Amino acid sequence: MLSHIDWWNRVSRSKPLATIPTSSSISHISAMAGNASVMRRLYLSFYNWIVFIGWVQVSWSMILALLENGYEAVYAAVEQHLLFAQTAAIMEILHSIVGLVRSPVSSTIPQITGRLFMIWGILWSFPETHTHIFVTSLLISWCITEVTRYCFYGMKESFGFTPSWLLWLRYSTFIVCLPVGTVSEVGLVYIILPFMKASGKYCLRMPNKWNFSFTYFYASIFFMVLYAPVYPRLFRYLIAQRKKALAKAKTTKLYSRAIYSDFCSRLQLRLLPFLEQISKSVLEWKCRNTDYLFPW
Repeated sequence: MLSHIDWWNRVSRSKPLATIPTSSSISHISAMAGNASVMRRLYLSFYNWIVFIGWVQVSWSMILALLENGYEAVYAAVEQHLLFAQTAAIMEILHSIVGLVRSPVSSTIPQITGRLFMIWGILWSFPETHTHIFVTSLLISWCITEVTRYCFYGMKESFGFTPSWLLWLRYSTFIVCLPVGTVSEVGLVYIILPFMKASGKYCLRMPNKWNFSFTYFYASIFFMVLYAPVYPRLFRYLIAQRKKALAKAKTTKLYSRAIYSDFCSRLQLRLLPFLEQISKSVLEWKCRNTDYLFPW
C-alpha cells in the first residue's frame, strides 16, 4: 500500500497545482493595461484632431467661397478637403468594430456609408450637382456637426474633460443639422437621377461572365427610399443619446458642487478655531499696546 506521502507525490507529479498569480505578475498585467489605455487615448486624440483640422479647412474654404463667388463656387473650393475629411471617417467603423469606442456598429455604419455615398457616388461622380444650392446647405450642416463633434472628442481624449457649452453643442446641433442634411442629400440624389440614367455610369449590363446586372439609377432610388425607415430610427437614437449625456453631465455637475460645498464646510470648521485664536491674540495685543498706538 502507498503511504500518504507517496500518494501525494504521485498526484502532484501527474496533475500540477494551478499557479497562483504573484504581486509582480499582477503589477505587470496592470502596467500593460495602462500602456494600452495610454496608446488608445493617444491614437484617438491624434485621429480626432487631424479630422477636426480637415473639417475646419472645409468650413473656412466654404465661407470664403460664399463671400467671394456665391454658392455656385462652394464645391470647387472645398472638394479636396471634403474628400479627405469625410473619407477618413471610415476609420470610425473599425473603431466601433474593435471596441476602441462605445458607438454601436448598427448606428455607425449607416451614417458613414450614407456620407461616403453622397461625396463619392453623387458629388464626385456627377459634376452637374456642384453648382446647386443643396450642396451648400448640405456642407453647412455637415461642417457644424463635424467641427463640433471632432473638437468634443479631441478634447475628451486629450485632456479628459470637455466644457459644458461644447457638450451641449455636441448633443444639440443635430436637431437642426440632421433634417437639413437629410433634405439636402435626398434633394441632390433626386436632381441627379435624370443625368444618372442618361449616362449609364456604374451600370453592369447583361450578358456578362458573372451573369449579373446592376443599375446605379435604381440603386440610388433604393438609397433614397431607405431614408424613410432609417431617418426616424437614427433621430430617436440621437435624442436618447442627448438625454443620457446631458443628464449625466447634470448629475456630475451636482456631485461636483456637493463635493465643493462639503470641502468648504470642512475647511471652515478647521479654520474657525484658528481664526478665533488669531482674532483673540490681536485684540489682546491691541489692549496691551493702546498707549503706544494712540499716544494722544
